[in-house]
Amino acid sequence: MTLKQYFSLVDTIARLSLKAEARRYYFGFWWWVIEPLLYVAVFYVVFEKFLGTRTPDFLMFLIVGKFTFIWFSKTVNYAGNSLIANAGLIGRMDLPKTLFPLAVILECTYRQTAVFALLGMALILDGYLPNAYWLWVLPLICVEALLIVVCGFIASVLVCIKRDFALLINLGMLFLLFMSGVFWDLSAISDQSTQEALLFWNPVAFLLHSFRQVLLWQQTPDLAHLIGLTLLLLGGLALVANGMARYRYYLAQRVVTT
Repeated sequence: MTLKQYFSLVDTIARLSLKAEARRYYFGFWWWVIEPLLYVAVFYVVFEKFLGTRTPDFLMFLIVGKFTFIWFSKTVNYAGNSLIANAGLIGRMDLPKTLFPLAVILECTYRQTAVFALLGMALILDGYLPNAYWLWVLPLICVEALLIVVCGFIASVLVCIKRDFALLINLGMLFLLFMSGVFWDLSAISDQSTQEALLFWNPVAFLLHSFRQVLLWQQTPDLAHLIGLTLLLLGGLALVANGMARYRYYLAQRVVTT
């Protein structure tokens, strides 16, 4: 299979999955937009109305955080189950094992375009007009997409080896929801070293903070950190993709027999 055929097949699978889901549910893929809006509504009522958070313009702060986080969390969860969901096909054909998680990731990315469009509209309606800092959004999206691909590949391998990992991945996403500053400001951490450590060791927290910097606060993200994270993810992607290719028969056996 050539590289062109590979990516063409990935795109075809992603588009067919989108059409199938649109037929399965009344609202179709719009649930991808409705779900984060419901989360935002609940968090806003709890933290703004009940607890009286002091975060300035908390609603937009929350929208930026949740809309970018849900792309990562839901996509990695879905990608984790992609190999076992295609056990029948994997048992009959020797296809690249990265094909299935990547198709899921692309499908979720297609959905996320509507979420990002809604995010842009919400920002403009609230008075956050486009400016030069918004140009940083594209590199940030690319880095988050790279993080999703690496984590999605790893998740698919882990769930393939032992399905219990699917539950652990769900718990991990819940942990990240609270540890990445989705609904609280990282600057609220009084200890500067703790704040820096969280941004360094938690790439999701760093990306969410960076999105807020460029969209809400007109600040440039930490370029050195962004470049370092990109290089690390590229190395991780090469390592994981090579491992999945090298052990493709083992993965196929695990998918079919577990």
